[in-house]
Amino acid sequence: MNEQASEPSSEKAPEPSSNQGAPIPLCVKVELGARAYEILIGQGLMERAGTLIAETSKPKAAAIVVDENTRELFAQRVSDALGASGIRSAVIAVKPGERSKSYRVYEEVCEAILAAKIGRDDLVIALGGGVVGDLAGFAAASVRRGVALVQMPTTLLAQVDSSVGGKTGINSALGKNLVGAFHQPALVLADTGALDTLSAREFRAGYAEVVKYALIDRPQFFEWLEAKRAEIFAGGAARAEAIAECCRAKAAIVAADETEAAERALLNLGHTFGHALENVTGYDNARLVHGEAVAIGCAMAFRFSAALGLADPAEARRVEAHLAEAGLPSRLAHVPGGAGSLEALTAAMAQDKKVRDGTPTFILARGIGRSFIQRGVELERLRNFLSSELRSNG
Repeated sequence: MNEQASEPSSEKAPEPSSNQGAPIPLCVKVELGARAYEILIGQGLMERAGTLIAETSKPKAAAIVVDENTRELFAQRVSDALGASGIRSAVIAVKPGERSKSYRVYEEVCEAILAAKIGRDDLVIALGGGVVGDLAGFAAASVRRGVALVQMPTTLLAQVDSSVGGKTGINSALGKNLVGAFHQPALVLADTGALDTLSAREFRAGYAEVVKYALIDRPQFFEWLEAKRAEIFAGGAARAEAIAECCRAKAAIVAADETEAAERALLNLGHTFGHALENVTGYDNARLVHGEAVAIGCAMAFRFSAALGLADPAEARRVEAHLAEAGLPSRLAHVPGGAGSLEALTAAMAQDKKVRDGTPTFILARGIGRSFIQRGVELERLRNFLSSELRSNG
């Protein structure tokens, strides 16, 4: 892990009028009473980070947590923007990839935040994708019993999902995200310009989470995605609007059920299968990244629903077809190196956070946009379904 500090610029902070020509970002508000916050979505938000943060808090210092790739692309821009507003910053870099969500790296990040003299009135900035957001968020929740957090997601997946809602955490050897805390950000700045730096694979992986929101309870959004997918991939207004619609969907669910006592579990559509796949592939991003696991998981959730007689098989085929058009995997056979054994998959599911009374909780569907929480799925029916999926080549 690498750390570097940056002092505030000696230049005078820009006057508000200096941003008059900047595009007006889309704004989605997460309504949580005194802890309500805004999600700003648009171009050029990194360069405005100092002034936008100063509108919500008055920190003297910030720890910017990044991975080594994001540091090269964005850290200096954000550090300069903070410095222009008189905010001292320290950049804390970790290795990219899911394996950084570990006890060891979490400890290193916490110690680096403390070494940077980040106080209770200062903040932590999570600048990067979902791994950085989860890791930095958990560190912010822990250091000095909690300091303010600003999420600055730089991947599509993080902009539409992991940066919003306050879930933070790291992985255990027994499963993904099993150690963590709920720690809501004070602000989310989703600079859509950052998405232009993503590889085609990373962007596709993020799109899986966009599709997930439509499948939960927005059938008209799914139809819109079918019509607009090419425009979303190309960029422009359709991309920003897709991100905003996902944030509206998540904001509504989080406001109703912040700590996943009930309906927030719907956001886990595809994740019970997906997290198990990540576990059995050893969190090896060369084989499978999170969004790809979610894509396979969503398709499996619909096929499982059809196998249980809950959904029309045609709906499952429609979901699979849209994922295929986006270049996303939808079958266990699509996992490079294989998806493990029946025993490995069921063992991984047994450690899922949503397990109740020894059986996993699934998000199933009666159709596109008609998802629901299903507890107490018979293990024998699950095993039969997984056996069938492992035998299928699609």
